[in-house]
Amino acid sequence: MTMIASIGTEIPQDLLAATGRYADPLGWNVDRDFPRAQQWLESKFARWSFSILEDWAAGAFDALGAVVFSRGDDSAQRLYYYVCELRRRGAIAGPEPLIFDVATIDRPSSEDHCIAAVRRLAERLAVSDEALETAIVATNARRRRTVVSAPGDRRTCLLAGTPPPDRRLHDAIERVGWNAAGPTLRDGWARLGAPVDEASGDPAAALGRQVHVGITGPRGFFDRGAALAREAQATNAAAVVLWCAEEDEAQVWHVPDQRAALAEIDMPALVLTRRDWTARDAADTEITAFLRGVDA
Repeated sequence: MTMIASIGTEIPQDLLAATGRYADPLGWNVDRDFPRAQQWLESKFARWSFSILEDWAAGAFDALGAVVFSRGDDSAQRLYYYVCELRRRGAIAGPEPLIFDVATIDRPSSEDHCIAAVRRLAERLAVSDEALETAIVATNARRRRTVVSAPGDRRTCLLAGTPPPDRRLHDAIERVGWNAAGPTLRDGWARLGAPVDEASGDPAAALGRQVHVGITGPRGFFDRGAALAREAQATNAAAVVLWCAEEDEAQVWHVPDQRAALAEIDMPALVLTRRDWTARDAADTEITAFLRGVDA
């Protein structure tokens, strides 16, 4: 049985589970060099894109049957087209690239588009309505079992902005004696979202509606300032680090609104923009100084 993997946000996890051969999101290593990928990708691609393409070219994913990319993420959607073209030219081989064509605008036509996208992907992956309904029930059970760990006696700092490639920035927060909240990039890609309606009679439509309502990725249309303030309050944060990678040209446009929203709730915030994906730019030192200042 050939396995499948995914790249990007907003890909319906229930549908991937229904295939019975989902191998989780692809991984990356942002600390190494990418000699082949750098020949093909422009510098403004997210650094994880280089790592994935380097591994793809090296045959690391040849055992996979397909990889599902999301149109809800700029780097993921652009990487999809590059992989398609490189495979067409014979420059790389590897699994079949597929696109989940999520629509992110809050209007009925976008919801219909998401439902149609779920149907197309289900058909391509040979997932029946019965299998999808079974997977929805099982994934809803996983959602109910999700437990958020309590921070204990530590105060919480929310790490927001560009989802970092791993927990190195979370570790910097925790080394100062704080609890670190906020998802990594991989957490976002594996996010289950809200429960999906069960026994709806049309599981593809139910899942399409859940995807459309739950858009959180970089191409979503919502008030990111208000959303960040709500997240800070929901995590009981006492401070926020708003970190934006150099290549993340979408997130940085929201920084002014996010700063204003945090100021309205009197939330101490450290804003780090145009930062290095590898965090080798003294971000940990700045975070340490900031949180010690909040503690003072």
